[in-house]
Amino acid sequence: MIYSNVLVTGGAGFIGSNLCMLLRERQPSVRITALDSLKRRGSELNIPRLLDHDVRFVHGDIRCTEDLEMGKERFDLIIECSAEPSVLAGFGDNPGYVIQTNLVGTVNCLELARRQGSDFLFLSTSRVYPVELLSGLPLVEGETRFELAEEQALPGVSSSGISEQFPLTGYRTLYGATKLASELLVEEYRNAYGVRSVVNRCGVVAGPWQMGKADQGVFALWLLAHHFRKPLKYIGYGGSGKQLRDLVHVNDLFEALYWQLEHMDVVDGRTFNLGGGRASCLSLKEATSLCEEITGNCIPMGVEEQPRDGDVPLYVTDHGSFSELSGWRPKATPKTILADMQEWVLNNESSLARILRSS
Repeated sequence: MIYSNVLVTGGAGFIGSNLCMLLRERQPSVRITALDSLKRRGSELNIPRLLDHDVRFVHGDIRCTEDLEMGKERFDLIIECSAEPSVLAGFGDNPGYVIQTNLVGTVNCLELARRQGSDFLFLSTSRVYPVELLSGLPLVEGETRFELAEEQALPGVSSSGISEQFPLTGYRTLYGATKLASELLVEEYRNAYGVRSVVNRCGVVAGPWQMGKADQGVFALWLLAHHFRKPLKYIGYGGSGKQLRDLVHVNDLFEALYWQLEHMDVVDGRTFNLGGGRASCLSLKEATSLCEEITGNCIPMGVEEQPRDGDVPLYVTDHGSFSELSGWRPKATPKTILADMQEWVLNNESSLARILRSS
């Protein structure tokens, strides 16, 4: 890898902190700075871990340009992981924070890359794909999950899932819209200013040190709720719990991103769907069974028949485009991902219980 000074925004978050530490293990001589506003609950737990890995931590907010100006520090790579990740952000409330963070904040990071000549790796989301189109896909209802029907009319959808060719016309939540707008600006900065860049539309990323919520990090939420015996509920689709998502371990995500950094000439200007794919899917009903098996706990499960704003019954990542280019395949299975998370919970039970009580 050719980089010597790396900035990771959102660097104390779940994905950002893990990327920092995995990059440190892979490249001991690279200078790594993690910048984070610490707004997300539990992110403060990652600061000692970052420091133990010789990663510099800077308390800052990408909405503030002065926070990105770190004296004479010059970065040759910016990994943009920061985000307001909630799919419910802005619904029925002021959208200012999600827009300022996910769009204006990304522009501020792109400006830093333009001024410093940095390469730019952008973590986007599968939520850029429109809600109505995903919700309208023909499905087959099985005993424990929804599945894609064999016959599909739209481009970019197959038995492998949703590819980068899926249409983008339609609404997608404010969260998804801000990330898609940022993707467009990444390409404009690449064309106008020569900022080498790659965009990754991530599905559900999971693993240890993730503080899940109902609107982001659902499998972490499921595991934590089972461990600490907190009630959950199936929301939408008749309360069946059959809505399906694929999940990828954060370590597998790192391997994909590291390959990109080693081959920036090849991936410059490309957009990839990254996720666990068809081989790594769970419905909520299946996640319940796995969490019961792993934790040994059964918890109350409520039902709310109507879906929330922005919900879709199924999303499965077709990562074939990147896999064909790089040979990358996710290694972790849903069961090994949840078991890995349970080991983390057992090792950090008291601090996690404290955070969950206050949230």
